[in-house]
This record gives sequence, C-alpha cells and structure tokens, in this order.
Amino acid sequence: MNANRFRWGIALVLSLSGVSALLYYLQYRYAGGTEQVLQWLIGCLAFLPIQVLLLTLVVDRLLARREKLMMLKKLNMVIGVFFSEMGTRLLEMFSALDADLDAVRADLVPRPEWKARDFLRTAGRMKAREGRIDVRAADLPGMKFFLSSRRNFLLGLLGNPNLLEHESFTDLLWAVFHLTDELMHREDVSRLSDADLSHLSGDIRRAYRILVAEWLLYLAHLREDYPYLYSLAVRTNPFDPAASVEVP
Repeated sequence: MNANRFRWGIALVLSLSGVSALLYYLQYRYAGGTEQVLQWLIGCLAFLPIQVLLLTLVVDRLLARREKLMMLKKLNMVIGVFFSEMGTRLLEMFSALDADLDAVRADLVPRPEWKARDFLRTAGRMKAREGRIDVRAADLPGMKFFLSSRRNFLLGLLGNPNLLEHESFTDLLWAVFHLTDELMHREDVSRLSDADLSHLSGDIRRAYRILVAEWLLYLAHLREDYPYLYSLAVRTNPFDPAASVEVP
C-alpha cells in the first residue's frame, strides 16, 4: 500500500510539473518570449507567500472544523451508550421525585415540528430550572443499588480523555458520580435524618437538571443524524405518559 502511494505521488509530481512546463513553453512561444515568461514567473513567485498564507488559514480552519465534527460524532456515540445503560433509567427515577413536573411536562415531549433550536432552547430552560425534589418519595435503596452497579461504567466514561471536549456532559458524569458516592457511603439509606435527606435532594436536583438538558441535546442529535434511534427515544420518553415502545 505504501509503495502504491509513493508511486502515485511521483506520478502526480511529474504530471503537474509537465503541465507547468507546457504552459511556460506556450507562454514563451506565443506570448512574448523569455522576458515575458520571466516577468510572469516573478509575479507569480511574489504572490506565492500570500497565496500560501491564505490557503493555510482556510485549509486549517476547514480541517479543524471537520475534526471537531468528527469528534462530536464520537462523543455522541459515548453519550448514547450512557443513556442506553443508565441515563434513561435515571430520568425515570429522578422525574418521579419532581414535585413540579406537571408544569413542564409538555416541554419535555418533543413535537414533530421541533427544530434544533427548539431542543437547544428547551435544554437551556431545563438546566436553569430549580424544581422541587421530594426525596421522601424515593426508593433510595433501589437507587443506591442501581448507581453502585454502574459505578465502574461511570469510571470508564470519566477516564475517556475525549470527554474533556464536552464540558457539560462531563459535569453530568461528575454530578451522577457524586450522588453515587453519597449513597454508597451511607450504610442504611432507608433511615436518614431530615437534614441528610435535604442534602441528597440537592445532589439529585443538580444531577437531574443537567441530565434533562443533555438528554434534550442528545435527542436533537438523534433527530438530525439517526431518525430510527430518535423514533425509539420518543417512544420510550420517560416524561410522556402516553409513550409506548410498540409502534401503533
């Protein structure tokens, strides 16, 4: 393969050099002789540094943009694994504790006419929303078991250096990981003081806000690039009481 690429490179250099030599010959033969050719050559060489500068800036910017898009696609694959493994289940757990969910439920059921900006706008509102978490209604032993069983999975995601490029998702992982540690450090989460329950409510609220926002942004990505996955996500929407995985 390397030999073929080398031969291809040599052929390209020879072909382009031949075309250039032919054009210079035509310039010499039909457009003024040696003096005209030299004048044209010096003019081209004088502009060459500016041409290289412009091409470098444009090409670098295009390559950087392409690299960023490829990185985002890879990150969205990781985010998809997160929601498949635990994110959607956490949405179900946390939303069951949201005392004010009915006030925003309609905003969390994407409509067919939604565009990317609608997902983005709603995600911003959900991330800034305080809400009231009633942790007394939580199955804390079940939540502790679920999160502790996914702890190694979370550690694996946090060890992915590419996620440093996605600050908001990294914040989500740290928030969920912190909640996991808080629960795991308590021997009996079914018997906690009011102050302790209030502390856990704050931890759940922090993770819940970021989780909802990231879920909406992930839905926007699926709608744009993977309609079949978006269809499944809509049919399993934990905020939609009428959602059904079965296609009607």
